[in-house]
Amino acid sequence: MKATAIAPSNIAFIKYWGKKDEELKLPANGSISMNLSNLVTTTTVEFSPDFKEDLVTINGKENLKEAIRVIQFLNLVRQKANVFLKAKVISKNNFPDGTGLSSSASGFAALALASTKSIGLNLNKKELSSLARLGSGSACRSISDGFVEWEGERAKSIYPPDYWKIIDVVVIVSSEKKDISSTDGQKLASTSPFFQTRLNNLKDKIHRFKKALETKNFTNLGEIIESEALELHAIMLTSTPSLIYWCPETLKLMKLVKQWRSEGLDVYFTLNTGQDVHLIVEEKNKDKLIYRLKEIKEIKKSIVNRPAIGVRLTKDHLF
Repeated sequence: MKATAIAPSNIAFIKYWGKKDEELKLPANGSISMNLSNLVTTTTVEFSPDFKEDLVTINGKENLKEAIRVIQFLNLVRQKANVFLKAKVISKNNFPDGTGLSSSASGFAALALASTKSIGLNLNKKELSSLARLGSGSACRSISDGFVEWEGERAKSIYPPDYWKIIDVVVIVSSEKKDISSTDGQKLASTSPFFQTRLNNLKDKIHRFKKALETKNFTNLGEIIESEALELHAIMLTSTPSLIYWCPETLKLMKLVKQWRSEGLDVYFTLNTGQDVHLIVEEKNKDKLIYRLKEIKEIKKSIVNRPAIGVRLTKDHLF
């Protein structure tokens, strides 16, 4: 039997960077994210006695490094189900992978649901979140709906997708894959002289962010989101060796955002571990932002996202 699942990528407003347990992928700090409606991964998994080995295809290609991660995850699922059949996995993103748009989050969230369903397990969202985390830490945030908080072993929804009409416009300035993955980069977090200071201050920052979310104070929310992104990259820039994910177009857009705010457009930026930029606005300002983006020739593509539901099975998921 095979199953197909679809999962959103997510953007972390409060970031996690660094792990306190590498094997269990337990984060050094809590994080808060929003699922993205138009950055998704669709994954089909089939377990069968006819397969002699695991077959993994991602975006139409067989990538050995990624296949190893997928097979390691399938081994966890097989062990949990006490079923040791080989599997065929076909996964596809509708957005660039390896550029810092959290394709591993949507990928392993979709894989978690599709693989457990196809092998005969029926896990609830708490169980799926804990399982997805073992594939990719941020995948645990793509299981639940809307605005999600991750603490410890799993993540949970704190507000549904329709709670607040916030827009995330993903601005793709380059399709070049980053030279150091997030998985490898996180291992360097503690080498930054500012890492412990960041951890010491995060509890208060999370409290302030959740208050801005509760009261729907967009300016306060945006200021925290933007400063958090810069702080995250400050840790990367001061790690040993340093991690520099930005490109000239990234910096240009960050500067333009500050200029646009001074001109009355309430927009803020955030970034993951890559060069592409997430621009956060309220729905009422979406068209104004899109108009300005159309004037920037360096932009390859813009993708408009709203808060989204988490991982789910497709209508024809079992066949």
